[in-house]
Amino acid sequence: MNASEGVAPAIESILAAADERGGGDRRLSVAARSLPAALAAAEEDGRVPIIGEVKPTSPTTDGRRDDDPVELAEALVDGGAAALSVLTEPDHFGGSPDALRRVRERVSVPVLRKDFIRREDQLDIVEADAVLLIARFVDDLSGLVTAARERGFQPLVEVHTRGELDDALAAGAEIVGINNRDLARLEVSLSTFEELAPHAPADVTLVAESGIASEEDAARMRRAGSDGLLVGSALMDGDVAANTRRLVGAER
Repeated sequence: MNASEGVAPAIESILAAADERGGGDRRLSVAARSLPAALAAAEEDGRVPIIGEVKPTSPTTDGRRDDDPVELAEALVDGGAAALSVLTEPDHFGGSPDALRRVRERVSVPVLRKDFIRREDQLDIVEADAVLLIARFVDDLSGLVTAARERGFQPLVEVHTRGELDDALAAGAEIVGINNRDLARLEVSLSTFEELAPHAPADVTLVAESGIASEEDAARMRRAGSDGLLVGSALMDGDVAANTRRLVGAER
C-alpha cells in the first residue's frame, strides 16, 4: 500500500519522518485508564465529553504554544476535559514522548497518544492509555490493533471514509475516530462525521475529530451521535481552561 498516494505534501512529509523514526527498545505493558468510561462519566455528569489536545503546533494552524505541556494539560482538565490527547510527533507538531510521559504522571484522566504510528515497535516508545492508529496509513491494521491491545493500550482507529470505517470494524476497533479533515486536501467538513456515524455499530465508541471550533459545532457533532469530541486548535487559542469550559457546556 502506498499510504502517501494522493495526500497533501505536508502529510507526505509527516509520513516520511514517521518511517524514519525508530521504535522502543522494550515491549511495554500498560495498565490503561478507560477512555470510553471517562467519556461516559462526563456525559452522566452533564458535560460534553471533550478529549482536549495538548497541541503545540501543526501544519494546519498558525502560531505555536510554547507553554509547558503539563500546564496546558492541567488547564484542560480544570476546564472539564474528560480525557487528554498529547502529540508525540516532534517534527511537524512539536510534540514529544517526554511531554506525554510528564502529562500522564500529573493527571488522572485517560491520555491518548497522538502520532503517526506505522509499525509495531513504534508502540513501545511511551506508555499511554490509548493510541491513535490512522487506518489509511497502516499496512496491517488488524495486526497493529492486536499488538496495541496486547500491550494494554486502547486503540483509537481513525477513519475518514466508509471504506476505512469498514476496515476499522473488520480489524476489531472498539473506539473509532471519524476525522472531519480530508488528509488529501486538508479540507474540513463536519458532514463527514454525520455521513459515517450511522454506519458504525451502537457498541462502538465514536469520537468526532477536527473542525470543532464552537459550541454550535460541538452540539452538531453530539446530535450526530458522537460519544466524544477530540478538540485541539480551538482550545489552544487563548485561555485554555476557559475555552474548554465553553465547549464542555455546549447544549445539544
